[in-house]
Amino acid sequence: MNIALFGKSYTTERAPFLRQLIDKLIKAGVGLTIYKPYYALINQYLELPSSVKVFEHHSEIRQSTDVLFSIGGDGTMLDTVPIVRDSGIPVLGINMGRMGFLSSIAKHEIDQAIVQIIQKQYTIEERSLLTLESPAGLFGDLNYALNELSIFRHETTSLIVIKVFVDDIFVNSYWADGLIIATPTGSTAYSLSAGGPILAPGSANFVITPIATHNLSVRPIVIPDTSHIRLGVSGRHTKYTLSMDSRSTIIDKTVDMHVRKADFKIRLINMEGKNFYGTIREKLLWGLDIRN
Repeated sequence: MNIALFGKSYTTERAPFLRQLIDKLIKAGVGLTIYKPYYALINQYLELPSSVKVFEHHSEIRQSTDVLFSIGGDGTMLDTVPIVRDSGIPVLGINMGRMGFLSSIAKHEIDQAIVQIIQKQYTIEERSLLTLESPAGLFGDLNYALNELSIFRHETTSLIVIKVFVDDIFVNSYWADGLIIATPTGSTAYSLSAGGPILAPGSANFVITPIATHNLSVRPIVIPDTSHIRLGVSGRHTKYTLSMDSRSTIIDKTVDMHVRKADFKIRLINMEGKNFYGTIREKLLWGLDIRN
């Protein structure tokens, strides 16, 4: 079995867990490949075996990797998406951060997770993505998002007006700080903090969530993920910010955006005993009685 490791940051608190992870994988006879910038970072503190290989580009692991470990938090998991792209490589998130909706394996669960990965005692959950069809090339070939596409005002002095059409049918003009179009995965992220609903991962839907809307009667709306979404922006200012997950750019308000579901999905690993409902129950502290 060949496993790739992807991460972005290192702290001394993580060292024992990284050491444990790498030693366990090497002892199990796993072929280990590490993202080159991450290798350069952790190799300053942890002596890595000579058998460990490095990779820089997604094309280097497409055909040779059975599983990719994303080491960090949910932000790291989002940055894993441009690494695996449409390769179909299953991704396991190991949570070194705080919340960890996507990175579901806690540090103390590393040993058990590795055993289950090697024995293939896990299930695969496919997650839909958004793609920005137009304007083309705005984010190069990374014109997709696992969580959400967001539009928000570039200036802080006035609201923007966002016209939304779904399958060429006018939905609304949102007077707001911005607007989020979220996948089911992204429904527990930015959209949730803006008052949007939680969508189960298998839901064939997107959610449109306004950010600090001027009209308090305007609510988030759930639409089929087969929809074509067209967005146009107006207002006093000529520029606004468009983001897709962790990537953002400034765009002119004369440009309309066309959004659809991407033609591929990301495959996330669910370990035995782990599921979406258990995760949100744990992370959102549902049912917690503070009197106990």
